[in-house]
Amino acid sequence: MKTNLRILLRSGVLLLAFAVAFASCKSKKNKVTPIENSTGAVEISVPFSEGKYYSDKENFRAKSSGSSPDLQTAKKIALQNAKSEMAGLIQTTIKKVTDQYTQQRTVGNQVDFNNKFEELAREVTNQELVDVKVLGEKLFKETNNSYTYWIAIEANKQAVLNGIDKGIANNKKIEQDYDKKKFEEIFNAEMDKLAKERSGQ
Repeated sequence: MKTNLRILLRSGVLLLAFAVAFASCKSKKNKVTPIENSTGAVEISVPFSEGKYYSDKENFRAKSSGSSPDLQTAKKIALQNAKSEMAGLIQTTIKKVTDQYTQQRTVGNQVDFNNKFEELAREVTNQELVDVKVLGEKLFKETNNSYTYWIAIEANKQAVLNGIDKGIANNKKIEQDYDKKKFEEIFNAEMDKLAKERSGQ
């Protein structure tokens, strides 16, 4: 009788230990359960998300996609979207540099200088977007038989600066207030900031 009681007690203790261990494992398991298991959401990997596709100290970079039942149209949309993003990056950077430059230098007519520099920035940006370098392309065939095309592009910082120098050489009004060394110093500092922002540092 005592033997049976001992066996029952041992079995009960073992069952209890197993139940506690199971509950503990289940609890730990729940903590690491992927979000898709708990919400139904599905994580999507975005092409060209690696660090080499982000802007750095030397290059402006952008990526985008385009979708269409027609492959060539999907490519055109993607390239146009990527160029629009890059244009925004280049022009925003030049504007920041120009604002800082006019604050740090003695400029005859600051408003006129800024306006003319903005015009020049647009011209340089448009020229650089013609000559962008393609870093990568990815093509996806969707379940509805349409195409999704991804593209990553790059424009060199020095080419942008060269375009600014060339534009200023043809504009005597802003040339007299332009200090190339100082402008490039501020430009390089902004490129450093942009690289850190884009890489999430």
